[in-house]
Amino acid sequence: MSSAQSNASVDWNSGKMKRALAKLRGALYVREAMQTSDLRIALFSGNYNMTVDGANKALNRLAEYLLRQGAALRVYSPTISDPAFPPTGHLVSVPSVPIPGRTEFRFPLALTDRVRDDLAQFGPNILHISSPDIAAHRAVSWARGHDLPILASVHTRFETYPRYYGFGFTEPMIEAILRRLYRRCDALVTPSASMVQTLHEQDMHEDISIWSRGVDREIFASARRDMEWRRSLGIGDSDVAVVFLGRLVMEKGLDIFAETIVQLRKRQVPHKVLVIGDGPARKWFEKNLPGGIFAGFQTGGDLGRALASGDVFFNPSITETFGNVTLEAMACGLPVVAAGATGSSSLVTDGETGRLIPPGKAEDFAEAIAPYCTDDALRRTHGEAGEARSKEFAWDAINQAVADTYLRLVEARKA
Repeated sequence: MSSAQSNASVDWNSGKMKRALAKLRGALYVREAMQTSDLRIALFSGNYNMTVDGANKALNRLAEYLLRQGAALRVYSPTISDPAFPPTGHLVSVPSVPIPGRTEFRFPLALTDRVRDDLAQFGPNILHISSPDIAAHRAVSWARGHDLPILASVHTRFETYPRYYGFGFTEPMIEAILRRLYRRCDALVTPSASMVQTLHEQDMHEDISIWSRGVDREIFASARRDMEWRRSLGIGDSDVAVVFLGRLVMEKGLDIFAETIVQLRKRQVPHKVLVIGDGPARKWFEKNLPGGIFAGFQTGGDLGRALASGDVFFNPSITETFGNVTLEAMACGLPVVAAGATGSSSLVTDGETGRLIPPGKAEDFAEAIAPYCTDDALRRTHGEAGEARSKEFAWDAINQAVADTYLRLVEARKA
């Protein structure tokens, strides 16, 4: 055998080549061999319905779609006595403890015999983990021991959280732990092309595809704008309201938001501030955002009304993998000024539907927001373009992409 033939043989038998061939075989035969109704999915979540966030809303929507298609699904997650909303599908409680300082969340612990017995009785043909906690690590080990394919969905930039609490030095260690977990899985899905690129750069996995997000157009639309509701909060018809929407926690970029508003006031740019949401950092935000209008937690039609009643959406966060709130704001006809980071950079077209600004500099954010506060035509044009763009995101097609990934992995494992 020549040297060239020998090298070709090594390349052909490499793990990367084998995975690529398995992926191709799965893609070719997935529809012929299996349908979504043949799936039996064990889904592990760190927060399936305890509080409301973009990740668990997406997981519950996925569960509803899969069940509607005839798949079998069982969810394993911490539970509490008074969750934020009823779970979709059969929910099995996983042992957990409150997270210190953030007791609204619970940290899943190791799999007990009860949970393992339930898994064995259910008999999944694929395992899906959605948070990198201890239970997920143990579930991955269980699935590998039972020769099951594993999909991990990446919903947030967990490795960036410590920098907001003075522990930024731990970021490389957390990234290494995440890498070890994700590389034990068969594939990853994440909500945006920018996050796919980030995960590749971090060497988290080779098989990474997009599970995007949709928007409920019955709730989020520019037609939801309510001038009477604005007036009841002290926002005049000619006022321009800069909106924050999200859980009030520091990792959402509250410090940058507050400093940007300070910069706008220094420049004497006319505006009002409308904060939609609640959370443990509310008192801090109120103190650092004097004069801000806090509408509190909103949901359903009330949330759509509140968001559409604003004028400019400002999202300085760098932790999102997609940015559900950014898409919802676009659907409501608001131009978006966002950090040019994972998530928003895949949604916002700079100069057409809003502005993308390098993360971290309040002065730059203020400079980008100011024209929207004084130019009605610019605000309207970019808002309308964003609303048009939001119509591309349909939930059923998006969730079928996840089902197709499940099917591909199951078939690849069989092959």
